[in-house]
Amino acid sequence: MKCPFCSNADSQVVETRVSEDGDFIRRRRQCGACEKRFTTYERPDVNFPVVVKKDGRRIEFERLKLRASMNLALRKRPVSVEQIDGAIERIEEKLLSLGVRELPSNRIGEMVMRELKKLDKVAYVRFASVYRSFEDIDEFKTLVDEVRR
Repeated sequence: MKCPFCSNADSQVVETRVSEDGDFIRRRRQCGACEKRFTTYERPDVNFPVVVKKDGRRIEFERLKLRASMNLALRKRPVSVEQIDGAIERIEEKLLSLGVRELPSNRIGEMVMRELKKLDKVAYVRFASVYRSFEDIDEFKTLVDEVRR
């Protein structure tokens, strides 16, 4: 495994752990050259549905894009990385369990909103206000009232 710090190809596995649910393996590695440590994850290679955008374009599902949008909504909120990872894994499991080749992007957006609503109400409102493209303050007020209930 190539070191992310110095690009040396020689690294040694220091510790190996299987996740609680057994879905991936976490390995702590140490670079043979700079001696810095880094973590790698082994996951099964699976095929996620192709995402169909509103304009009809088809793009590959990207875990990093999903994480970035959730991190943006959760910025400066008291939610741990482990909680975010769990939410992302639940979304990915749902995507795989659907068993479809293509999926509209709005379905993924709704899944994200459900997970954010469980994690943090403020992050949910942030995401929903951008995702649903509110036209006026009344739509925003309706969403906030919904969250309060």
